[in-house]
Formats: sequence, C-alpha cells, structure tokens
Amino acid sequence: MIIGDDEQLDAIAEQYSSQDQAVFPWAPPGVASPFGNARAPTPAAILAEAATLTFPASLARWSGTDPDLPEPPLGEWPMRSAVEETGLTVASDVLSGRFFRLVHILLIPTTHSWEVPAYLRWGDWNGCPPPAQHVAALRHWHERFGVELVGMDRDTLNLRATRRPADREAALALAHEQYRYCQDIIDQGVGSLSELAALLMNKDWWFFWWD
Repeated sequence: MIIGDDEQLDAIAEQYSSQDQAVFPWAPPGVASPFGNARAPTPAAILAEAATLTFPASLARWSGTDPDLPEPPLGEWPMRSAVEETGLTVASDVLSGRFFRLVHILLIPTTHSWEVPAYLRWGDWNGCPPPAQHVAALRHWHERFGVELVGMDRDTLNLRATRRPADREAALALAHEQYRYCQDIIDQGVGSLSELAALLMNKDWWFFWWD
C-alpha cells in the first residue's frame, strides 16, 4: 500500500504503540488505545464486524451518519468528453503537485486491498467512517467495479477502478453512494452529483478525502 511521505507514515503509525496488546500480546493490560478503549480492536475483529455489514445500507445505520444530511445538488450534466485523471495523489505534495522525494510502501498481510483499513485501523474521525465501514464499502465497489485501494495517507484514499459505470443512470447511482460515504468530494469538490457521475464515467481513479 502506497502511503506517502514521512509525515503521512507517522500519522498512520499513531494508531499503534509498543504498549498495544492488539499488536503485542505481551504488553501490559489496561493501556489506553487511540480508540479510547482498554484494548484496541484487532484486524480480525474489524474484519469480522465488516463481514456483517452490507454497504450502503450499513452506512445509513452508522451512528456517525447525519440523519438530516440533505441531498447534494443534481446540477447539469457537463458537456465535455475528456477528463483529467486525479491519479495517485498521496505520492505528491497537495499544494505544489510535486512528487515526494521519498514515498513509503507498506506490506499488508492480505491479498484483498479492501481489507487494508482494518489492518491500519484507518478512519473514525469527524465524518470519516470507522474501519469496518471502509472495508464494507471497498469490498462492495470491488465486486461491482473491480476497485482496488492503491494509496492512502492520513485523510485521503486513492482507488483505481477496472470497470466504469455503463450509463448515466448507473453513474448517478454510484455518485450518490460515494457522496453518502464522503460528502467532501461534492461539498468541497466537484459541486454536484452530475459532475461527479460524469467523472466516474470518464476516469479510472477515484479520490476520497475527509477534512
């Protein structure tokens, strides 16, 4: 998994410590974890929870979901045929666009990229869903669109799809799922459901970011 530079690796590593019984069983009991529990959840426990979830219905039942979240603006379908790929944003500086001199690659003990958030305990801050919800969402999109998680940093996911929505109706439905999963991609990004749907029909890279 491509992570980013030293700063991004440090941010992800903050989920773990040498006092963490979920990683080191011989650590003393009762040590507080970044999750606020006596013992942080193991990857196996997160994956077991994810196996009980069916996205997107499970996300609607998540306690962090805003029940009053309004529908995003539909907007006009954009009149353009070529779309610039977002690509692997985690490998470059967000302001300058320049690639980092050093980029970290983590080896995760799984053959399924959608399981990576469980191993890294990624998520569960502000409006960002918890790890099990990410696993369920990424598994769902892998099955439908051949999506693989390629890169991530402290607040961003880069995914690559091998299949695109077949038509506008399917693209709008997918865009709606993505908005429920990550509102910032429209609210602070492309601006409308139609714009996002058009992008999904014309590019392979998906981008999610939580403030």
